Amino acid sequence: MISDTAASLWASTTRERVVAPSISRDQKVDLVVIGGGFTGCAAALEAAKSGASVCLLEARTIGHGGSGRNVGLVNAGLWLPPDEIVEILGETRGRRLMDVLGKAPQQVFDLIGAHRIECEPIQAGTLHLAHAEKGLDDLAARHAQGNRIGAPIRLLSREETIARTGSEAFCGALFDPRAGTIQPLAYCAGLARAARQSGALVFEHSAVQTVEFRSGRWVVDAAGHSIEAGALLIATNAYHRPISGAPAPAYIPVHYCQFATAPIPEDLRASLLPGGEGCWDTALVMSSFRFDRAGRMIVGGIGNVDGRGATIHSDWARRKLRAVFPQIRDLRFEHVWTGRIAMTSDHVPHIVAPGPNAYEVFGYSGRGIGPGTVFGTAAAQALLTGAEDALPLPPQPSHQEAFTGLRGTYYEFGAAAMHLIAHRMPEKRNPTSR
Repeated sequence: MISDTAASLWASTTRERVVAPSISRDQKVDLVVIGGGFTGCAAALEAAKSGASVCLLEARTIGHGGSGRNVGLVNAGLWLPPDEIVEILGETRGRRLMDVLGKAPQQVFDLIGAHRIECEPIQAGTLHLAHAEKGLDDLAARHAQGNRIGAPIRLLSREETIARTGSEAFCGALFDPRAGTIQPLAYCAGLARAARQSGALVFEHSAVQTVEFRSGRWVVDAAGHSIEAGALLIATNAYHRPISGAPAPAYIPVHYCQFATAPIPEDLRASLLPGGEGCWDTALVMSSFRFDRAGRMIVGGIGNVDGRGATIHSDWARRKLRAVFPQIRDLRFEHVWTGRIAMTSDHVPHIVAPGPNAYEVFGYSGRGIGPGTVFGTAAAQALLTGAEDALPLPPQPSHQEAFTGLRGTYYEFGAAAMHLIAHRMPEKRNPTSR
């Protein structure tokens, strides 16, 4: 089940809104983009700015999928530590990807500034929090590896972490000054708005039924109309719908739920995350913490609150808030929502070439904002110029994942089990006692 984004905090507070029409006649363009998330909107904007004609087709509304349900952390790099990326991709490809994605937050914030996107941008860095001593060991290794490739990250002591978070629940943290937070749905809508202002055709409620390469051109049928294009980008990621003639992206579906409180009392605001950083922790079933502009604390974790484990995840979120930030332990949750992540086995994004002058981009594994912006922009450049060296990774003929449904169920079961255990355990506010 895909819940409506109307339940999310982001839909309630966005200052950027795009009301695009449904497609109503045939079109002939240079590039057709399927999917109105970060990747698709960034690609449409890049294509339109370059002077190309582009048509973006979204089955629901702009940002309806994972982009509009995101945590809003604009991270640098991937979830994987640098050495693992090199092990998976090799030295040359791995180093290139890390270099490109290390600059991704700045690319995001530059777009926000250039197009005056009202999305609550705060480039104050992020904190990767050590939930226990073993988590601190992991952060120390990531710190050493990151510094080795030139990343300006810093390992913080427990005392520094307490000062930056206002919480005694963590042993230390890894601070990345390149990163930040945004209102993700507003950012996505702002990209779409900027693309339209640059000349892109953007259509909502225009689901694609078929895709076919015919006589050297791509022909896309959507809502009873035909779009002919020289190039095709499929950017549906974790919210893909079946399209005849186009491969479905291969990924493991993982759900992530979020709980936003009422705005916290003004006398407490300056003591909790006073620097404005967004956070996530090192736990096996990770959690995230951040504030929005109005001072709402947003707690996130793996799990589906639209599924059978809803009560377990909701109870966990309440207990998590009390354990990490006891100062606001009883503040009510005003918004609760779930998003779906396209997880790949190697935790690396993939570019598949389903035919001539066509790409399908997917698999950000929970890192959608920076990589989605970078990959979408680069895909548009490569498709319009033929220069594949613009891509962060070389395209593959295909990508397969085995037992995706079962593995998605495993992740949900594991998250529910861990959240249930965490709910029943007594609170431990001082991690040094563990």
